[in-house]
Formats: sequence, C-alpha cells, structure tokens
Amino acid sequence: MRAVLLTNDPVCLSFAESALRTEGLECLVLDAATSATEGSIGAIPRRLMVSMADARQAREVLRALGIDPYDG
Repeated sequence: MRAVLLTNDPVCLSFAESALRTEGLECLVLDAATSATEGSIGAIPRRLMVSMADARQAREVLRALGIDPYDG
C-alpha cells in the first residue's frame, strides 16, 4: 500500500476518497481514529492509501482535482 494523501481536513479526505472510488480505485483511510483522539492540533494526519499498482493513477486523479498528492 502507498499513501497518496496525508491530511487533517475531513472534507478533502472524503472528496479524494470518493473520487478515487469513482475511478474504480480501491482505497483505505488509515489513522482516522488516532487523528480524531488527538484533537485539532494536527499532529497526526489521516492517510489515504491505495495499492502500489494504483498509486500513479491515484495521484493523477488527485492532481486533476486540484489536490496536492503525497509523493513520499
């Protein structure tokens, strides 16, 4: 699995997840519970993960939507 987005913005995360699923890309949100328990200080971002095979396409979809993907 590869992270394609790291964010503390739940709206951006939901939008990105929906867009990837619409394109037929399976994705998974990690660290949602941990991020929620730490409050609003932003220390632990949520990660949107896709398979290694889908990472390039997922980043292209995010860029097309104006979302800066995580390339790490």
